[in-house]
Amino acid sequence: MQVYGELFGISNLSETVKIAILPVPWDVTTSYGKGTSLGPQAILEASQQIDLEDLEFGDLSDVGINFEKTGLDWLHQNNQIRSLSQSLIQDYDQYGRIDDLEKLHQVNQENLKLHNHVYEWAQKTLENKQLPIVLGGDHSSPYGLIKALSEKFDFGVLHIDAHMDLRESYQGFTHSHASIMYNIMKLPSPPQSLVQVGIRDFCKEEKEFGQQNNIHTYFDETLNSEIYKGKNWNSLCEDIISSLPSQVYISFDIDGLDPKLCPNTGTPVPGGLSFNQALHLIKAVTLSGRKICGLDLCEVSLGENPNPSQDWDANVGARVLYKLCGWAAKSQQWI
Repeated sequence: MQVYGELFGISNLSETVKIAILPVPWDVTTSYGKGTSLGPQAILEASQQIDLEDLEFGDLSDVGINFEKTGLDWLHQNNQIRSLSQSLIQDYDQYGRIDDLEKLHQVNQENLKLHNHVYEWAQKTLENKQLPIVLGGDHSSPYGLIKALSEKFDFGVLHIDAHMDLRESYQGFTHSHASIMYNIMKLPSPPQSLVQVGIRDFCKEEKEFGQQNNIHTYFDETLNSEIYKGKNWNSLCEDIISSLPSQVYISFDIDGLDPKLCPNTGTPVPGGLSFNQALHLIKAVTLSGRKICGLDLCEVSLGENPNPSQDWDANVGARVLYKLCGWAAKSQQWI
């Protein structure tokens, strides 16, 4: 029997595992802060410091978590392709265009290869009746997972992020971290609904796309305005999840949180949710009777030159991941 990797210090046999996590160390198209490709390994290491008994859902040891360490093998390929993409990004920033279309095509094709790898893994995971989780990497990482789910379930997406990620392309890259939600809304069977929370950085194109496609966007500024007027967070959470169907996919970009909690993430933006606000929202999804059918956690980074003082990002990321796993397991009635 195969013994899986020990995320959170949990060692499990394949027959008992209910949650499968694929690390995707990929940040080929990021253009501002670097280092999200190192996020999965950093979270794995930080997870060893978490005590497993949780006040609300107990200990996840019996649920079982498979951390697919082979997913980390993509890091070498990421670093090779990133050297190509960075030269294209420099050209775009300097001239406002990319002239080397052959190189651009190569980068886009490598992104598609990564997405296909995630897609095939997700198909196998779903066949095994395990809950699939992608641990990025940048926010383009979970595309293959969401595509696989869309072929099997009707579901809605709860998207926690500072950004709308609704650009058709960004700096010439069609599968950029800034295009993940645009791409999933263009799937043959797109999600029944897309609900975005914490948004505070977007362009006119994205806002118009959201309005034209009936995307429910809860801007950070609007949420805080409601709180200042006296509306409590639990009531706002009920409003947010009211547009979600019975099955929910959670896409959690760590920059949806206050950047004090993730200072080294690729594109930090002032504002955002507190740690407890975000987790209360996830809890509200489960307590509403909805089932979490899959999820991702992306954009955790230790920066370009990580050192021990930057472990805070991984610490927060690991704790968010454990809570996500717990509420997902509870929604499936495994605990």
